[in-house]
Amino acid sequence: MMKVPAAKIQFLPEDRQWIADRIQEVLESGQLTLGKYGKEFEQAFAKFCGVKHAIAVNSGTSSIEIILRAIAGPHGQGLAGKKVVVPANTFFATAAAVVHAGGVPVFADMDAETFALSPETVEAVLTPDVAGIVTVHIGGLVSARMPELVALAEAKGLWLVEDAAHAHGSSLGAVKAGAFGVAGSFSFYPTKVMTSGEGGMIVTNDDRIAEEALIYRDQGKKSFYENAHVRLGYNWRMSEPHAIIGLRHLARLPAMIADRQAVAAIYDEELKGFENIRPLRVPEGGVCNYYKYIAVLDGGRDRKALKGILREKYGVALSGEVYEEPLHKQPVFQQYAAGALPAAEDLCARHVCLPVFSGMTEADARLVLEALADTVG
Repeated sequence: MMKVPAAKIQFLPEDRQWIADRIQEVLESGQLTLGKYGKEFEQAFAKFCGVKHAIAVNSGTSSIEIILRAIAGPHGQGLAGKKVVVPANTFFATAAAVVHAGGVPVFADMDAETFALSPETVEAVLTPDVAGIVTVHIGGLVSARMPELVALAEAKGLWLVEDAAHAHGSSLGAVKAGAFGVAGSFSFYPTKVMTSGEGGMIVTNDDRIAEEALIYRDQGKKSFYENAHVRLGYNWRMSEPHAIIGLRHLARLPAMIADRQAVAAIYDEELKGFENIRPLRVPEGGVCNYYKYIAVLDGGRDRKALKGILREKYGVALSGEVYEEPLHKQPVFQQYAAGALPAAEDLCARHVCLPVFSGMTEADARLVLEALADTVG
């Protein structure tokens, strides 16, 4: 039996009752989508992120695509054939959204110290037909280089979008994840720090992007009450039951992040004594939600074998990587690959993510560390 799982979703008994009561309410009302709880969730999330607008949608994947379509122009054709820089070490959806929106992904290498794009890795792939940049806050960590990336985008006349799927509640200085660029995209998939079951959220201070997003998410209709289709939208709506779940988890988010930070603090302190594993550090002035606790193994360790030993001998499951294979190596993106990206290829192959979740105990964390001491040292 697994003693420490890789992840665990936490809904306290009072959370489950609160959610059930409100789902009963919407079932009785018959308004199961685009209702009052969706609006309440949007308002609360916008306030949480410190932005003017939040638009709830059915997934983090669709939230990125909608942002790209909204940026591209009033008819969503402005991105056609244009290039968008994305990090190689991100989830499929980041680059797939670029392709679905009509653009061409350009894969950039990661910064070895932050696991994120840096001005240098972006500039290395810039060409005149690049329209913008999608940066990713991997593992919930906002890079210390983020202000420089914002400045680079402004200097080059590029838009900057944040894929903040991992970064609910993370920040650098006074700025929350999602509020650095022209828009940010969040995911509420069940593995995330907070969930709505399935769902995503667009955040922005741009009135036009917000207006376009509202149209795109509802089949491209001019309004909910008007059956005039003015964009090639899609069914990207969030249901009321999903909004209810998300609203409750958002209220619990500070406490859930605090749980994760407490575990991370134990890891940080104890891993100082390890020689063959190096944790990714949160920059000064940064707040990390610890969606993942990322650590890099020395070059001589077989990660797959290590994960097997930890599971079978110690009952410890490591979390999924971020990510196991960089996107320029994925078969579906081979037509966009343009040479080696050494940092991504190296670090994707030899990092691990230690278990961290809300409700995890100090005893759980110390069991993980004992297992690592025996196997990695």
